[in-house]
Formats: sequence, structure tokens, C-alpha cells
Amino acid sequence: MATDMRVSRTILQQLGGNKFIAMTGAKSFVGSNDSLMFSIGGGANKGINKVRITLTALDLYTIEFMKMRKLECLLIDTTNGVYADQLTAVFESVTGFKTKL
Repeated sequence: MATDMRVSRTILQQLGGNKFIAMTGAKSFVGSNDSLMFSIGGGANKGINKVRITLTALDLYTIEFMKMRKLECLLIDTTNGVYADQLTAVFESVTGFKTKL
């Protein structure tokens, strides 16, 4: 059975699409039926290098910020109840990265 990537694509578009990718160094995208996970470039606050955004309700998301090294994954921060129009603000606040010029 194929994974429905509509939610993953929508999350990326809500973040800013290609502009978001260029500004944050986002790469290694992994989508699922209800989430999008990706790596970000170096230099983020607290060494964050992985982010997972999960759709939890109609238009509410949970954002998990992680630091992964080798086989160890450390959860740095979790923000629940984020609306689509708040995704970039929360991302910028926690990582210290700008998502647009």
C-alpha cells in the first residue's frame, strides 16, 4: 500500500516550499500519512538537526525538534497545538533559523 503524501506536501508548502529549503538547508525529507520529517543545516540552537511536524487535528500540528548523532536521538523541544500559519514562527523561534528573507 502506498503512503499518501498529501499531508507531507502540504506541510512543506505551509513552511514556504523551496524558499524554506534554501534558507534552512532542509534535506532528507521523509513523509508519512500524517507527518513530515527532515534534517536541517548546521548552526541551529541547541544542536537541533532533525525536525518532525505531525498533523494532530484538522489544522493543528505538533513540532518535534531533535538532535541526532550516530544512533542516538535526543528530543530537544516539542511544541503542541500549532496552527498552520504559526509553523514558520515556531520553527524560527526554536531553531534560530530564518525561513525567509
